[in-house]
Amino acid sequence: MIPEIALFLLILTGFFALLGVLFPLLATVKNSPQLRKYTWPLTYGAAVSVTLSISLLAYSFLVDDFSVLYIAQHSNSQLPAFFKIAAVWGGHEGSLLFWVFSLALWAFAIAVINRRRKGQFISHVLVVMNLLILAFVLLTLFTSNPFLRLLPMPFEGRDLNPMLQDVGLIFHPPLLYLGYVGFSGVFAFAAAALCQPQSTFPWAKQSRGWALLAWTFLTAGIALGAWWAYYELGWGGWWFWDPVENASLLPWLTGTALLHSLTASEKRHALIRWSLLLAVFTFCLSILGTFVVRSGVLTSVHAFAVDPTKGLLLLLLLALCLVVPLTLFANNYGRFKVGRLRSFYSREVLFLALNSLFAVTTLTVLLGTFYPMIFDAFNLGKISVGAPYFNALFVPLTLLAFLLMGCAAFINWGKSKLDKKRLTGALILSLLAALLIFYLLTEGTDTLVILVLLSTSWVIITPFFKLHFIKRLFKNSAMTIAHTGIAITAIGAALNAHNSSEISSKMGPGTQVVLGELSIEYIETQWVIGPNYSAEQALLFITDQHNKDYQLTPQRRHYPVRVMNMSEPAIKSLWNKDIYITLGEKIDATDYAVRIQKRAFTNWIWLGTVLMIIGGLFALLKRFPPLSRRNGENDEQ
Repeated sequence: MIPEIALFLLILTGFFALLGVLFPLLATVKNSPQLRKYTWPLTYGAAVSVTLSISLLAYSFLVDDFSVLYIAQHSNSQLPAFFKIAAVWGGHEGSLLFWVFSLALWAFAIAVINRRRKGQFISHVLVVMNLLILAFVLLTLFTSNPFLRLLPMPFEGRDLNPMLQDVGLIFHPPLLYLGYVGFSGVFAFAAAALCQPQSTFPWAKQSRGWALLAWTFLTAGIALGAWWAYYELGWGGWWFWDPVENASLLPWLTGTALLHSLTASEKRHALIRWSLLLAVFTFCLSILGTFVVRSGVLTSVHAFAVDPTKGLLLLLLLALCLVVPLTLFANNYGRFKVGRLRSFYSREVLFLALNSLFAVTTLTVLLGTFYPMIFDAFNLGKISVGAPYFNALFVPLTLLAFLLMGCAAFINWGKSKLDKKRLTGALILSLLAALLIFYLLTEGTDTLVILVLLSTSWVIITPFFKLHFIKRLFKNSAMTIAHTGIAITAIGAALNAHNSSEISSKMGPGTQVVLGELSIEYIETQWVIGPNYSAEQALLFITDQHNKDYQLTPQRRHYPVRVMNMSEPAIKSLWNKDIYITLGEKIDATDYAVRIQKRAFTNWIWLGTVLMIIGGLFALLKRFPPLSRRNGENDEQ
């Protein structure tokens, strides 16, 4: 009975969303502000009903209701309780329900923040949000219903995919979805702005806070996904240029450009058209990422294996979200007047250059990701586009972006005058810092690494050359921390690629291998019994050049229900490297294939992403609530 109640609540969510669309439209047609006010309780109702629906699905997982097909396919009575909760979004149907839940939460938040602003503009924003909720409710009900019954009920479930039985599943998908869906709020503000008869209202100011929040969630989701892939998949890499990884990177790139563009639009009434287009494209790229994961058109270790026809419906929704706003933009192009650029040396021009660079970078990643699919669709054969393509094009564009980011310290809004003395000082100090880092932390010589260190040092050092730095420290702290985080991540990635090394060897009790300054001895093989798996566990002792000893225990797990084997790597993290050991196939009675890696400066990558998130949170603390709470303030002002 509980799954039927949950299904009814999901249908009720769609009903609330439908009414949330109709009432504001009727209010506009009949010129009745009273009808418009019903949009708020209807939006609240949609959020409450879908929250109850997904909560009942989670409860059904906890009580092992295998009469529900989705639960029987993604759970097991031996599965730990926290993984049962995470399994709610661990499969296609549940993750789509979580999309509806996330959309309703964003709509609820926008409605609450703007509860005293019952004018036409905000009601139109909520109309767009409710339309999206309705579309995803219908998509879930008719193509991906997570409440379908399975009769007769099986005695046991199929279990959750062993690759997903990790703490990463608990946090990574929700954060990523909240980032994806979060840009729906900015999309709704842009779409509502395009529908307004005049453009004097501060829509950029009202939507920038929501863009910041979505960007912070998406950054956290991508970072956690990279960390999860690093320690779970066993290959020792943190980024593979996989199609699903690229699908999350695309809206991050345009979302970052959107943040800069909205800043210029809010402060100087510049780049208004850029802001509108980026708001539309960023959310559409989020839907595209969802299409990539669920359609099966691109092969990925992260993708759901589902019927491609379900992906086509997402593609149709993507087309509507792209064509309708772009048509409105074309019809109203001349209405959005932009501020005049007063000088070439201005922050407005700098942001315009950054936006153009982000656009080129996005197109580069987009082309590399989808070109094999397009090539195959036209029967031109099968090709693959891998890391060499992305590194060859993405890295130079990133270096150019770092150059522009550092210039922000010397360029102000409006007309700026370059301080050549401070500029020269920053360049010299950046060069010295890059050479010092290269001398102390790198092995061998590499021109590309030196360029990365120089450009990232430039980004980190230039804020200290601002006039009245201490006075403006708090004002610019969010930008400084976020930019420093991006620079540290780039340093970690460059040194990781340059300084890492590995060795693969046949090892058993009593054998020993050497990797650089590390001596690794295989002590014994142990047997471990987990809640729903058994494992062969190797006990290894590692000694470094300072005679420090470390003990690592990589595992090779067997999941009997899924009949799958998984390698669980063991990692010892140090400030300048990770010792990363993977236990492979058993070769004979006592020996295994063991892969030992020294992954340099991996923790710097994670530190940089944490700083990016902190920078986003600092910016949010200074901005929220994004709208004035003054009672009776007019939307159209």
